Amino acid sequence: MNKKPKNIFVQGRIDASFIADSIQKHSTQTEIGAHSIFLGQVRSEVKDEKSVAEVDYTADEAASLEQMHLVREAIFAKYPLTCMHIYHSLGRVKAGEIFLFVFTSSRHHKDAIASCEEVVARIKKELPVKSKEIMED
Repeated sequence: MNKKPKNIFVQGRIDASFIADSIQKHSTQTEIGAHSIFLGQVRSEVKDEKSVAEVDYTADEAASLEQMHLVREAIFAKYPLTCMHIYHSLGRVKAGEIFLFVFTSSRHHKDAIASCEEVVARIKKELPVKSKEIMED
């Protein structure tokens, strides 16, 4: 079965209300016993006596979506998941805001947690997404 790659990209930050909505939508799926959620947040690190104000995320979108599709299919083949949702920001995201939201669901907690961790690790390792720190003036 050939599935079309899902668009994981959103412009700017990922709002808390969007995350809450995503969780709430799963309350009717009573076969789910566990969810695992990873939220990547922009850190305000200090470098050369300046703090990171925001990060500008860019990507080769076509290559990223194709690779994410392969990762997604591999994770579904490895774990008995009910669903998996992935969102990654493009553009500028301020310190303290969310840029990555990974949400996995399964009948059992171990599968939800392990799959979520693996997805996050593979996104960081395999997707051609770049980040540029923008320092406070």
